[in-house]
Amino acid sequence: MSKPLRTLPMPTGSALGEVMPHLRHALEGNAAAWLPIPTSDRRETRRLSDALSPGEPIDDEVALVVTTSGTTGMPKGAMLSAAALRASGTATHDRLGGPGNWLLALPAHHIAGIQVLLRSILAGTEPTVLDVSGGFLPEALAGAIAGMRGERRYTSLVPTQLIKALDAPVAAAALAELDGVLVGGAATPLPVYERARAAGIRVVRTYGMSETCGGCVYDGVPLDGTKVRIENGRVLIGGAMIARGYRNQPDHPAFAEPGWFRTEDAGTFDDGLLTITGRLDDAISTGGLLVLPQVVEAVLSSHPAIREVVVLGVPDERLGQRVAVAVVPTAGATPTLAELREYVLDELDAIAAPRELAVLEEIPLRGPGKPDRAKLREYLLAGWTNGR
Repeated sequence: MSKPLRTLPMPTGSALGEVMPHLRHALEGNAAAWLPIPTSDRRETRRLSDALSPGEPIDDEVALVVTTSGTTGMPKGAMLSAAALRASGTATHDRLGGPGNWLLALPAHHIAGIQVLLRSILAGTEPTVLDVSGGFLPEALAGAIAGMRGERRYTSLVPTQLIKALDAPVAAAALAELDGVLVGGAATPLPVYERARAAGIRVVRTYGMSETCGGCVYDGVPLDGTKVRIENGRVLIGGAMIARGYRNQPDHPAFAEPGWFRTEDAGTFDDGLLTITGRLDDAISTGGLLVLPQVVEAVLSSHPAIREVVVLGVPDERLGQRVAVAVVPTAGATPTLAELREYVLDELDAIAAPRELAVLEEIPLRGPGKPDRAKLREYLLAGWTNGR
C-alpha cells in the first residue's frame, strides 16, 4: 500500500504548536507521510521539493522523510517509520533516566530538532521552544530553561551552541540545572566536553544521523535496540531505528544490507564502546598518505589559543591535497601557522601538520551544527590565510 508524501512547513517559535498534532499522528503511524521543510528558507524548500517529490506516493509504513544535512548534489531524504521513531524516543528516555520536559533550541526541520518534539509527544509533555531563527543567544537560553517545569528536564544542542553557552555564565549555570544535555550534530571537542562537565553540566555526547532517527549511540554506548559493527574500518549501524532507505533512491548502497546502514564514518567498536575516528569522505590524501581531519582536530582543540577548529584538505599540485586549518581563536589570541604546526608535530606525524591557516571570527555551518567544509575550502582558496 502507499500514500502521498506531504510537505510539513516547520515554523519557528511558538508557532510550532501548529505542527504538533501532525507529528503526534505520524508517531502513531496512522497519518500521512510528512516531509518537514523550513518556512524561513524558500530556496531550500524548493530544492527539497524538487528532489523528494511531495505529492507522489510513498510506502505506507513511512511516517517522516527527513533530509540529511548535505548542501551539494541531490538531497537525500531518510524514510523513517513510526515504529523506528518510537523506538528511538523510548530508548533515549530509558538511557536518560525517564521521560521529561524538553527544550527545543535547534531548527525544527532537522532530525535533532524533530526528535525533541517527538520525545515530548512520547512523554506527554509540551516542549519549551527557543526561537533561534535570529541566532542562538545564551541569555535567551537561560530564560527558556528558567521557564521549564517538570521533574526531569532535557535539551539538545550542537557543539557551537554549547561553546557559546559556556562563555556566558548565566547560560552555563542554567544548563547545569538540567537532567541531560544531548550534544550532537558534530563531534564535541574533548576540552569543550571537559569544561562543560566541570561546570556541572550533564553532557551526553550523541552519535547518529537522519538515517538512524538521530542519535543512537550515547557516550559511545549504543542505545537499546541499536547494533554496531565495523567493516574495514567503516561503522555500520543496525537495529530498530534504521530508515527504510532514501526517498527516490531505492538502490542506494548505504542500505544494501536490510536492517543496516553503512555510514561514511571510520571508527572502532571495542568492549561495547564505539569510537569515531573520522569521516571517510573527509579524509585528506596528501603525498600518497591519508590524514583523517578529526584526528588533527582532536590535537589542535586542546591548544590554548584555539576556541574552535576545523581541518580540511585543499588542492595542491605537488601533494594532491595539503592539510589546511581554519580556527576561531580564543579572546585576545593570535595563533600562527608555525605555532600550530609545531603543536601538531608534538603528537602526530609530519604529514598531518597543517600547511595553511585561516583565522576566522566564526566557523560557517551547514545543517544542525556541522562545519561547512566546502565554504571553508572556498575561503582558503580565496586567500583568507595568514601563512603557508
